[in-house]
Amino acid sequence: MNKGDILTMLQADLDLLHVDYKRQAYLDSLIEAAISFIAREGVKLTEPYSYEDGTLIVMYAAYLFRKISVNEPMPRSLR
Repeated sequence: MNKGDILTMLQADLDLLHVDYKRQAYLDSLIEAAISFIAREGVKLTEPYSYEDGTLIVMYAAYLFRKISVNEPMPRSLR
């Protein structure tokens, strides 16, 4: 799984199937941030990503996206 696959999964998770280039750039930055935050916790991620790693990245990036509009704690599954 590469970053393009992860972007597609993130768009589907967020129900954003048709995005403009600005929104796509923002989603790309969320994916990069998610990868960095996950790595900071000590998890080793290598490309191409496994399905499990890709799903974790999508879940974390979706959390970052939703965190802006909803003030909720991080889901237990991401800790």
